Amino acid sequence: MAGRVASPPYDVMSAVEARRMAENESLSFLHVIRPEIDLHVDVDVHSDPVYARGKQNLDRLLTEGVLVREKTPCFYVYEQKRQGHVQAGLVAGASISEYEKGLIKKHEHTRPDKVKDRARHIEVLGAQAGPVFLAIRHNAAVIEVLEKFRTGRSLFRFSAGDGVDHAVWKVGASDDVRLIQDVFRKIPAMYIADGHHRSEAACEVSNRLKKRTVRRDREADFFLSVIFPASSLCIMAYNRIISDLNGLDSAGFLRKLEKSFLIDQTFEPEPDAAHSFGLFLEGRWHRLTAKEGIYPVDDPVKSLDVSILQETVLGPVLGIEDPRTDPRIDFVGGIRGTEELENRCRQDNCIAFALYPTDIDQLLDVADAGLVMSPKSTWFEPKLRSGLFVRSLED
Repeated sequence: MAGRVASPPYDVMSAVEARRMAENESLSFLHVIRPEIDLHVDVDVHSDPVYARGKQNLDRLLTEGVLVREKTPCFYVYEQKRQGHVQAGLVAGASISEYEKGLIKKHEHTRPDKVKDRARHIEVLGAQAGPVFLAIRHNAAVIEVLEKFRTGRSLFRFSAGDGVDHAVWKVGASDDVRLIQDVFRKIPAMYIADGHHRSEAACEVSNRLKKRTVRRDREADFFLSVIFPASSLCIMAYNRIISDLNGLDSAGFLRKLEKSFLIDQTFEPEPDAAHSFGLFLEGRWHRLTAKEGIYPVDDPVKSLDVSILQETVLGPVLGIEDPRTDPRIDFVGGIRGTEELENRCRQDNCIAFALYPTDIDQLLDVADAGLVMSPKSTWFEPKLRSGLFVRSLED
C-alpha cells in the first residue's frame, strides 16, 4: 500500500502532471499536497476550498486506516536506491529553535508567496505533509547508526514508477531512540538541501501558534525532516531555458559570449567539467568554456557555475536581472535530461543552457559562509516521497 500512497513532492510537477498521476489512484498523497486536482481545472490553487479539500483528503486517509498514528515516540530510517546509488537518512523532527538560531543552515532565499502557501497548507491540515531534505557533514557515528537499523526487517518497501526503490525501518525501542538522540545531539549543524519554503513555513506557523495560546503541544516546535550524510547525496544539474535572445540574432549573441567563453560546436550536450556549459541554439549544441579571470575563484558563490552563467550571460547579455521573477527564464531539473531541453527549444523556439552539477561541498561552504546561491542551483535525486511520513500538530 505504501507505494500507492507515496507521491513526488508537491513542487516538482505541473498541475496537469499531478492530475494525470493521481486520476486512477484514490490513495495517492497528491490528493493531500496538490488538492486542486480534485476540483475544477480553473480553481484558484490558493483559495480556501483547495486547502480545505487537502484537509478532507488527509482525514479520509486517517479514517480509512491508510495512514496510522504512532502511539509512542519513534524514529524511522528511510533508504532510497536509484541506478546503483544508495542514500539513507533519519526521519525526525528538526528544531524550529535551532533553525532560527542558524544551526540549521540555508543556502537559498525564499519567496514570500510560496512560504505563505505552505504555511496555509500546514495550518489548515494541522500537519506537516512534506519532509524537508537535510544534510550533515561527514559523521562516522551517524553512518554507523543508520547502517545498524537497516539490518532488520523493514516496515515496508516498494519500487516507484520512476525506478527508485524505497525502504523504511521503524526505530521504536526506548534504548534505540535514546541512542539516536545521543548521536545526533553532538552534530554541530545541519544544512537544508531541499525544502527552504517548507522549513520557513513551519517556522512561521510555529510562531503564530505561540502568539495565540499560552500553553500548547510542542509538536509545532519541530518540522518534519529526513537527515542524510552529505557524502551519500547525489546532485544533478538544474538547467535553464530562455525564451528569446533579448533582441539579438544568433551570430550577435555568440559574438557577445566570446568575450567570456571559448565556444565550440559539440555533439555532447552535457558538460563534463565545472565552468563549462552546453548551449542549444538553432538546433545544435555548443560548448562554452569559461575563460580565466571572468569569475573570482575564491568566492564560494560567484565561482559557482550558476553564478557565472547569471553574471556573464543571463544578466548582462539577455537582460534577465532577477531569475526568481523574470518570466523569460524557466528551470528544468537534470533528471529530465537534455532531450527535454531540445524538445522545448524546438517546440517554443527558445534556447537552453545545460550546466554541470553543483558539488555538495560547494553547497555546504556557501551555507557556512552565511551566503545564498542563485535560485535553482541544485536538483537532488532521488527526491523524498511525500505521504510516507506526516507530522501532526494536533497530537
